[in-house]
Amino acid sequence: MPPKSLIIMTQTTTKHGFAIVDKETGWTSHDVVAKARGTFGTKKIGHSGTLDPPATGVLILGLGKATRLLRFITDLPKEYEATMVIGTETSTLDAEGEVLRKTNKKPSLKELQAASKDFVGPIKQIPPMVSAVKVQGKRLYEIAREGKEITREPRTVKIHELSISDGPRNNVFTLKVKCGSGTYIRSLVSDIAQQAGSLGHVGTLRRTAIGSHNEIDASQIEKAVIIELTEGLKDYEMIQVNDTMKERIKVGAVVRTEELSPVKPQGPWAIVDSEQNLLAMYENFKTGTLKPAVVLPQEN
Repeated sequence: MPPKSLIIMTQTTTKHGFAIVDKETGWTSHDVVAKARGTFGTKKIGHSGTLDPPATGVLILGLGKATRLLRFITDLPKEYEATMVIGTETSTLDAEGEVLRKTNKKPSLKELQAASKDFVGPIKQIPPMVSAVKVQGKRLYEIAREGKEITREPRTVKIHELSISDGPRNNVFTLKVKCGSGTYIRSLVSDIAQQAGSLGHVGTLRRTAIGSHNEIDASQIEKAVIIELTEGLKDYEMIQVNDTMKERIKVGAVVRTEELSPVKPQGPWAIVDSEQNLLAMYENFKTGTLKPAVVLPQEN
């Protein structure tokens, strides 16, 4: 029997939960969703945190009710491992693009490590032209396909941890990053290389974790299992309520903070009943109160 937190899906079940998939190279994130819809026999599937087609690694899917909760997965820190190819810049900032420039300036490992210190914490980052960022209702990669390049506004992203070590060959280094949502590793590699007086692009990219869900938990889509809603949201504080409060939560009531007594000062918080069924996600509201971010319908 599988652990209680796992549900092995078949086409006859109508469960709600998350699937932690190990995306293969060459697949778009939408390809994975399309495959999952066929595998699980349901159209109500979405994904959190787009991975570029050349990238591999952790992609979390939401089925049923979980599609409404994917934004909480998106907000979790991400971890990546990439190879930095130094000395060459490409049109896409990865190995898929056309070579635009080359340089003979090849910084050492120590020089790259020194340059990378400026990229820890909140940083400004310009998204690549080949990306899913929308500008005036159009995605940048659509504009790039038209042969155009437009000015992109820098965006603030957060780098929690960053390390660079020797890679598999000369002028190729290994980058490990823990970062906040919206970070482009391709831009990060290019920026670090330029800070060190060179050029660079991503050779390979793998997402190794989203929150506490890591690559060990992930499987190919054909072998995917579905974890319960609460297991998928385990990075958030769980608050169990009694039956009286449960009825208020079910109708989306605004409650006083002391009524739920969260331990962590910042939400969101996952609200569960005595049987550990997820009722809602709550977040800070006006001073001393909490409001529902998402209230889930309960099955009879």
